[in-house]
Amino acid sequence: MINKRNFLAVAAVFAGYALMTSIAVAGSYEKKSNDIVDTAVEAGSFSTLAAALEAGDLVGTLKSDGPFTVFAPTDEAFAKLPEGTVESLLKPENKDQLVAILTYHVVPGKVMAADVVTLNSATTVNGADLSISIEDEMVFVNDAQVIATDVAASNGVIHVVDTVILPQ
Repeated sequence: MINKRNFLAVAAVFAGYALMTSIAVAGSYEKKSNDIVDTAVEAGSFSTLAAALEAGDLVGTLKSDGPFTVFAPTDEAFAKLPEGTVESLLKPENKDQLVAILTYHVVPGKVMAADVVTLNSATTVNGADLSISIEDEMVFVNDAQVIATDVAASNGVIHVVDTVILPQ
């Protein structure tokens, strides 16, 4: 369990990540007028996620009003999967499995970093729970480390993760 002093330290780390990310990405995350999908596409490091959303027919959903919280895996996170996994998931016959994985990265509502660190779990759109933990002032969603937070979108928020989160 995290005490109040550690909580404040973790919240400060999240705020620092958000500020560094906003500065480092030359403003591509800062445009709040874009929805979650457009924000991710413009960032340039989520092309695999965008292709997966398209293959899973989820683009329209994540362009709707929301709000949504997306734990978005980067292209590097998808590259960590065993060879051929992404290609296999993108096939039409594997759409149900792809949708289950993608919706496991989405939480209904807008959950900002300061709120995430107060949770032990969160229920995803696919109905399963994500485990949330803090280790050495780093936040993990299941086994994925949150590497950037509070990326604003018109219909929610994105938290960037370094690993694709697979339903358990």
